[in-house]
Amino acid sequence: MSELVGYVLSGLVTGAVFALMASGLTLSYSATGVFNFAHGAVGFLAALLFFELTAGLGWPVWAAGPVTVLVAAPLLGYALHRLMFRGLASAGETAQIVATIGLTIALPALGLWTVDVLVGTFGADLPRVTEGAVARGLGPRPVQTWHPFGGLTVDSDQLTTFVLAVLAAAALWAVMRHTPLGLRMRATVDRRRLATLRGVDADAASAQAWMLSSTLAGLAGVLAVPTLGLDSNAFTVLLFASATAAVFGRLQSIPVTFAAGLGLGVVQNLVAGYADFAEKVTGFRTAVPALLLFAGLLVLGRSRERLAGSIAEDAPPPDYLADLPRWRRVLPWSASVAALLLWTFTIGDDYWVGLVAQGLVLALIFCSFVVVTGIGGMVNLAQASFAALAALAAGLAFGKGLPFPAAVLLGVLAAVAAGVLVALPALRLGGRVLALATLALALLADQVLFQIDAFSNGTVGWKLPAVSFGITDTNDPRTRVVVLLLLIGVVALLVRNLERSPSGRAILAVRSAPTAALSVGISATRAKITLFALASGVAGLGGVLYATFNGQITATDLPALTGFVWLAVVVLQGVRRIGGAVLGGLVMALFPEVLDNVTDSQYVGMILFGLGGMILAKHPDGVLAQFAERRYRRRRRTPRPAEAPSAQPSGSAADPAPGPVALRLEGIVAGYGDATVLRGVDLAVPSGQVVALLGANGAGKSTLCAVAGGMAPTSGRVLLDGEDITAWPAHRRSRAGVYLAPEGRGVFPSLTVEENLTLWLPDAADRAEVHDRLPQLAARRDVPAGALSGGEQQILALAPALVRPPRVLIADEPSLGLAPLVVEQIFQMFGELRDNGVALLIVEEKAGEVLALADTVAFMRLGRVVWTGPRAEVDDDRLAAAYLGLDEGPLMPATEADQ
Repeated sequence: MSELVGYVLSGLVTGAVFALMASGLTLSYSATGVFNFAHGAVGFLAALLFFELTAGLGWPVWAAGPVTVLVAAPLLGYALHRLMFRGLASAGETAQIVATIGLTIALPALGLWTVDVLVGTFGADLPRVTEGAVARGLGPRPVQTWHPFGGLTVDSDQLTTFVLAVLAAAALWAVMRHTPLGLRMRATVDRRRLATLRGVDADAASAQAWMLSSTLAGLAGVLAVPTLGLDSNAFTVLLFASATAAVFGRLQSIPVTFAAGLGLGVVQNLVAGYADFAEKVTGFRTAVPALLLFAGLLVLGRSRERLAGSIAEDAPPPDYLADLPRWRRVLPWSASVAALLLWTFTIGDDYWVGLVAQGLVLALIFCSFVVVTGIGGMVNLAQASFAALAALAAGLAFGKGLPFPAAVLLGVLAAVAAGVLVALPALRLGGRVLALATLALALLADQVLFQIDAFSNGTVGWKLPAVSFGITDTNDPRTRVVVLLLLIGVVALLVRNLERSPSGRAILAVRSAPTAALSVGISATRAKITLFALASGVAGLGGVLYATFNGQITATDLPALTGFVWLAVVVLQGVRRIGGAVLGGLVMALFPEVLDNVTDSQYVGMILFGLGGMILAKHPDGVLAQFAERRYRRRRRTPRPAEAPSAQPSGSAADPAPGPVALRLEGIVAGYGDATVLRGVDLAVPSGQVVALLGANGAGKSTLCAVAGGMAPTSGRVLLDGEDITAWPAHRRSRAGVYLAPEGRGVFPSLTVEENLTLWLPDAADRAEVHDRLPQLAARRDVPAGALSGGEQQILALAPALVRPPRVLIADEPSLGLAPLVVEQIFQMFGELRDNGVALLIVEEKAGEVLALADTVAFMRLGRVVWTGPRAEVDDDRLAAAYLGLDEGPLMPATEADQ
């Protein structure tokens, strides 16, 4: 019995570290929508700082601990937010994953390089990690031990770890659920744009979330360092174990995440202590977190509920080369290949040609990322395992006497079969969830399959012969270059044909609009399986050639975490084109050699690699796409004619009625990217009046509302009570009294009714007044807003304005999809706000309801306000004709001549 209790208690201590790391991971994800693969690296950096402060500078623990955890860790989180995470929040999932992978490599290297510089250059008396100095934890010294009963031993380090982890998790839960800071964070990730419209500074909320998350990672790192040592790879593995707990907490619930982390530590200990069958399966015990991670992701994938902060898979960007003739697109790469071949057979020596060949074989493997990620939009972190599996299978087959060509084919088929197996969970998973699932499978292959001696031939591995072509063979690096260029050319042709084939169009449809693709009969299942099979086959062929050129393959040549680096390198260059794979392979092979001539430090290259993640924060489609976009814009750059002033017979620049103007738009030009939507709009909204903004779909009404609420125009001015607020962000305008109810439902679906009200009404007395006036909301105050009916959601969105009236209320399609009784109640609310002096700008498709309330009517067509005037001057027949697009003439009141 005491043995079981001992396993449980020691497992709880290990699980407490898992739980603490997972809680920070959950916090950053739920508050920002970015899954931070570098969370373990932050913990390592904190552990390194704590080690240097205590072992190097002799600081006492009571000083080094708080400085590391409460000062350095949050400052690191804030710096990363400013430098990278702020930009990544609006980037696609692929860019987010790769950028944080870059940090996983760069942050430990930065810390170790800093120590080397301080010691080697400045002579600081600090221990280098390679010197093997012992790292201590936060517990008291000397270590105290107790024996509660039997042979059970508990020491002060274990107790300190557990108590601090529990206290930190409890404090975090309280902050997230019971403080304004936590509410702002959760609102930001639920609907970031709406949060800014309710006065939340989303950028500040994200910064605070990253600071808290880094604090938890720092605490976990300091607590774990006595066990893990100062090994950055061990902290990366710690991250994946912690991700298992975060997944079981659905990346949302910190209490569930913490409990799952504790349970994971206990299960891992019990398996190590009692699972006798695990002794027969090499690596099974260490693979427990990966198994549980994969199982948890499958369970998570069955749920129809979307994760907070999750987004659809990345939509492909515009093809900036589409306007060029084919020869112009092919010429740069053809010239590059010709130059490479000329160099290879004339001035290149064997060493450098061999490096180029090594880069090209990596480029062939990298082409698999172009297929599965570039075309399919799915992040697969198991590509290195596919390459290793194919090489080991081919080596096994050749070692058993199979002819070499047949062994190569068998290896590639093994990779294809593995790709199809991986595709099965991909049928229901996507984005970062799929990335974690494929990583779990890759870790399982590393820790279990590749550890079977009968498959990998132990540490010796399998030997593979060179490929002979009669007069030459692949022992010659020049032959390897030619063979690889031909194979990459074939893969490029296959990818091009795939993109232009019906299958390619089906894949693009599944990627861009899965529901719409399903509605027209496109099978997402077939599309995903096709992509995974093709990509794994390409990776498998590259893996076999990699082993062939090296002469042998072992289980450790292509570890799973290598796929991390591979994906990052390709995405940095441009994962949507074969050229990005080729450039990535050459960079991977040649850059370390070039860097060795510049610096002796082994860390500089890793630091520079991490800096590439910052590039992705601004240019998520990679270097090649960035260059293509710049050239496209230079080609398309032509002088734009001046915008002609819009014809507005009643003069929208003038006030539509007597009284002070609360909101005025002057000469607004705005749009999205290169598309201009608003073309010189002038509009005034007086206090205590309702301005109805009408027009057909696509006229620019919603864009006008967005500009008034906080979207930056290309030109023109936005004035609030005469003050120029054009440069003000949305949250500042909201705090100044501009309340925008956007199209759809202006509520936070994951927050309760009470929490939705709290964002605009922090005073409990104000919320009580809302509940008194709207009993249907009072009865459901603890229900998530997403569970309310459409009418209740719209009433909830407008209710705070009744109690604390804004200066300006902008409602975009408030009656959309609502029952007539609800519409009537909403327009009664508008009337009350008008009587209280609020300026109302109401956009409506249903002209009847809003015209009955409006004091002034403005009509938009093709991005311009074409007529503005009092409601009494509107001719209903001609308004209806113009509204329906039947009247192309100027919208004017009917004259006697017209009649």
